[in-house]
Amino acid sequence: MRTRFLIAVFFALALAPLAHADGLPIADAGSPAIVGGDDVGGRLVALPTERGTVVARIGETVYMSRLLEGRYTVPVVALDHTASGLSTDGSTLVLINPRRTFPRARTSFVVLNAKNLRVRSHFVLQGDFSFDALSPDGTRLFLIHYLSRRDPTRYEVRALDVPSGKLLPTPIVDKSEPDERMAGFPITRQTSADGRWAYTLYDGAGKEPFVHALDTVNGVAHCIDLELLAGRQDLYDLRLGLGPGDSGLAVLDGAEKLTVIDTTDFEPIAAKTVAPDAAETSSRSGWRLAVLSAVGALFVAGVAFVLWRRRRGPSSDAADRVGAVVPASPATNDARARRSAPGRTFSLRA
Repeated sequence: MRTRFLIAVFFALALAPLAHADGLPIADAGSPAIVGGDDVGGRLVALPTERGTVVARIGETVYMSRLLEGRYTVPVVALDHTASGLSTDGSTLVLINPRRTFPRARTSFVVLNAKNLRVRSHFVLQGDFSFDALSPDGTRLFLIHYLSRRDPTRYEVRALDVPSGKLLPTPIVDKSEPDERMAGFPITRQTSADGRWAYTLYDGAGKEPFVHALDTVNGVAHCIDLELLAGRQDLYDLRLGLGPGDSGLAVLDGAEKLTVIDTTDFEPIAAKTVAPDAAETSSRSGWRLAVLSAVGALFVAGVAFVLWRRRRGPSSDAADRVGAVVPASPATNDARARRSAPGRTFSLRA
């Protein structure tokens, strides 16, 4: 048994870097993506095993884990490795099938009950998509749809109604500039406390950087051009921060506020010398370092649990198994999930 446990340790740590390579067509970020916190009963992580994916709720220990068929991971939404996929009310977790190529012919997501980690729905979309945002109650999923086979900076934002399984037909655009195309890579993301607004800083693909403000409740968007950031060499080091009551969105260069966007009319205001409040950013950095340093050790228990279940043999409770466990491969991942994963399955076209 000790030998098996040591093998599990080695296996989990060796595969951990693969877990976060999600749907964005960007370079590997180097660490597993984690969402959640004490307010929703623990942090959630998804890591690969030799027979699928283990999704686990972790804290001081592994509180709960389940084995999913196929490869899935917690999505990241920006180059700074900001993780997403958990609804603000803590009810819904969305995982994405990791990208192996660009473009890809189809994209799959699983929607889980975040409380018990059981699969509710499985979506297979024809075309290349990545995760963008989730409404506070988990009923509306927002996706980035890539439009070019060669240029990953050409895309549109689409909305998917989770309960009905319908991909809404009209792309989400800034109605004040309906003909202006979004372009560029997402640098960083900040979300309002209630989960309604997702603010993303984009590099503008060589043009003016901009902030994309997405209302995940009403399905509307605003694009705020940031002329003062054009030509900056340190663009990818900038971050976003929200003021008290989410009243203002600041673009931050370390401790300096470069500009503040009014979140009521979405107009940027040139910032004067403003003493920043870096405590929240510092706290988040410390929290993330602590969690990442612990996740490898904590996840070992989850992998050991999988090995124990293999030794015990198949369960007679199909719901408890979450799905038949078979070796994963890119060519058959979606077909296996449709055949055996619990919950509804939807095949959609853009």
